[in-house]
Amino acid sequence: MSELRKQYLRALTQYFEYGSSGSHHLGTSLLEALQTIEPEEIILLHEQSIHTITASVDPEEALRCYRLSFVFLMELLAHYRFKAQHIPNKERVLEELRSTLAKTHSSFQAVASKYENVLQHMDCGIVLFNSEGFVSFVNVLMGRFLGVPRKSLVGLDVPGLASYTGLSRPFRKLVIKLHREMFLYRLRFQEVIDENGRHYLVTATYGEELDGDILISVKDVTEFKKIEQSAYQNDKLAMLGKIAAAIAHEIRNPLTSIRGFIQLLRPHLVQLGKEEYAKIVIDEIDRANEIIYEFLNSSKPSTPDKQDIHVAPLLKEVKLLFESEAILKGCDIELAEIDPALTVCVDTKQMKQALLNIIQNALDAIGGTVCQERGMIRISATGQASQVIISVQDNGSGMDFHTQSKLFDPFFTTKLDGTGLGLAVCYRIIKNHGGHIQVDSDIGLGTRFKITLPLC
Repeated sequence: MSELRKQYLRALTQYFEYGSSGSHHLGTSLLEALQTIEPEEIILLHEQSIHTITASVDPEEALRCYRLSFVFLMELLAHYRFKAQHIPNKERVLEELRSTLAKTHSSFQAVASKYENVLQHMDCGIVLFNSEGFVSFVNVLMGRFLGVPRKSLVGLDVPGLASYTGLSRPFRKLVIKLHREMFLYRLRFQEVIDENGRHYLVTATYGEELDGDILISVKDVTEFKKIEQSAYQNDKLAMLGKIAAAIAHEIRNPLTSIRGFIQLLRPHLVQLGKEEYAKIVIDEIDRANEIIYEFLNSSKPSTPDKQDIHVAPLLKEVKLLFESEAILKGCDIELAEIDPALTVCVDTKQMKQALLNIIQNALDAIGGTVCQERGMIRISATGQASQVIISVQDNGSGMDFHTQSKLFDPFFTTKLDGTGLGLAVCYRIIKNHGGHIQVDSDIGLGTRFKITLPLC
């Protein structure tokens, strides 16, 4: 039997080497030897031989061998059957059968290539684990997500992936997490966030239709998340507007009355030597009024009164308003040279309010930084196509990704005495102008706000 296996292996290797013409080299000695065993044994012999050949080749070559081996086996069994029976014009019949098999094989390859191209060009990464837990297919996008050549992943199991040095450490940890939750606990969906803050939806498909295989697909849903967060932000701002409209009127009127009576009582308190009481009460009432004013502004700026204004004078005025406070905090405010002809169509009052909030936050960030480097805030503006981009950059304490993701949420603040409404108001103002605001920040490296506004 070992001699027959060697003979079969030799014939199969020759077929792979010469392609379809290899079928002419099926030796009569092999065919005669195969007459002594049953067809089931021939199939077993074929499986053992193909396993031996593919054990030492790369995955793509192994796939080619498996496809060709199907044609080889069909042709061999036809020879086997014809040898045992008397069939007229045997050579002509064999040639027709060979031609039919070749056409079938070409058709199969065309269909396989078609579906493989579909998988390769999908907008999600695909990886297929076979029933034994090894990677049998990886598409191009998955290799791009992982940052490694996809061919290097084929043949690895989950422990192999987790220890693969080509993957970054966060990805290796992610593989272990997904293995536990999707392979062991059979969870079908997972949402993960990488170290750059990008969101991915991971889907696992199990079932009998895959014959024990597990299909993992990974889709980058970062843009969908931004849309979802924008809608969520709008809902929160709408809610904030309703709250402001409901309570502001009812609170401001009593506060105005209380402040008036305290002013009337102030001379009597001075006589009693308790003037500081009146001052404290008035200061606290004024502080409450400021908070209510911010509530009102968070819902009010819905119809800006737009007009064309020059950007340079607007930013110069904003800079002047903060110069004295900046000096007290050991900070410089630098205004870049701006094209005098650069204009933008905005509500001057609202836009000034938005810029004041952003620069105030920058000053607070610099004031809370323990650093020998002098504080610096840089303000600039440029025109690009049909947009104006205003940038406010500081070298303050910076923010982590979690803080940045909640920065424009109403009531979210990192300040002990903050209301969490300033940037929510900025977001609303800029959005109502048809623009958008984005933030880029790193811990210890400062923060940059970029406001993009349409020219008209």
